Amino acid sequence: METPFVFGKLAVERNFTNREKERQRLTGNFSGLVNTVLISPRRWGKSSLVQKSAIEAMSVDENLHFCFLDAFNIRTEEQFYLALASEVLKISASKMEVLTENAKRFMGAFLPKLSFNPENQDELSLSLDWKEVKKHPDAILDMAEKIAAEKGWKLVICIDEFQNIATFENQLAFQKKLRSHWQKHQHVAYCLYGSKRHMLMDVFTSPSMPFYKFGDILFLEKIAMDSWVPFLCSRFDDTQKYLSESDAALIATLAECHPYYVQQLAQQSWFRTATACSEEIIREAHEGVVSQLSLLFQSKTEELSTPQVNFLKALLDGIEKFSSKNIIDDYRLGSSANVARIKKALENKEIIDILAGNILVLDPMYKNWLATRYFIKK
Repeated sequence: METPFVFGKLAVERNFTNREKERQRLTGNFSGLVNTVLISPRRWGKSSLVQKSAIEAMSVDENLHFCFLDAFNIRTEEQFYLALASEVLKISASKMEVLTENAKRFMGAFLPKLSFNPENQDELSLSLDWKEVKKHPDAILDMAEKIAAEKGWKLVICIDEFQNIATFENQLAFQKKLRSHWQKHQHVAYCLYGSKRHMLMDVFTSPSMPFYKFGDILFLEKIAMDSWVPFLCSRFDDTQKYLSESDAALIATLAECHPYYVQQLAQQSWFRTATACSEEIIREAHEGVVSQLSLLFQSKTEELSTPQVNFLKALLDGIEKFSSKNIIDDYRLGSSANVARIKKALENKEIIDILAGNILVLDPMYKNWLATRYFIKK
């Protein structure tokens, strides 16, 4: 029997949970070609939300098309241009000869070279003369606009892990270049999203940055408990297994409504259930998930400095204000200036997030491991 829960890959169709308001906002932006910035921590379902919203938007507007680009492994301006050109080319035509012709028409000055598997268009490989691209990148940055205008399309380019452009050499000049082209496009909109909230905030909300006020900014929140409970119960029911509302709430609570972990814990509970799930099964599954991740968490913790570990201990002890001398001394945090550096370092490592002055441990299973296995030994 196929498991009714999905994590670690895109959640589509019946595996997708709620997000009705966000979907409405996104589909409206897509249809209206409104640039959109989507921000949330890692594994909160951004990619699934964008894919789901894209499918819904295309179902009511046959003139709307999408291009998806993952910038996770892109570290240079050259790699970005190459990836963007490749993905735009892929959606420009379905036949190799047309793709080749489009490459010559829109990028002829760069002497593009294509290799293509006719049985799998996703295997298209493009190479360009970087020296020429560097001199005149306009053709690539405007290629999507030209293709969309020629075909009479509305095109949305969705770029995941967009914050990586902030690590490029001469990143401000590059951002200015992107903004100067993209803001002029009439047939193309951009949906830019990523998981490092603090980096994306710097890119999109700072008045001194090129992408300031580039588009509609959507901060993705966790899926609410009252959405998780009916979803979890119905997915159990679909496979002739029973999950009570109170036990569904327990799954969501133990995972702190974290989308990835709710699905994982639900899956592990489902595997252990013959006919009816129970609190005992869920707690056993939760213990199993934490145990499975223990080596990863141990390695992550060993990479932290002693003051950083001490800061996490204070956070789990319920400390909210770290500025007092007593707290700094009791937890050996060094100084108030060092506390600021600790916060920044842990934020950069995506261990904590700071929202409206509140400090959160992003990974609920890591938080549990620290509280029940690591600090308990100290």
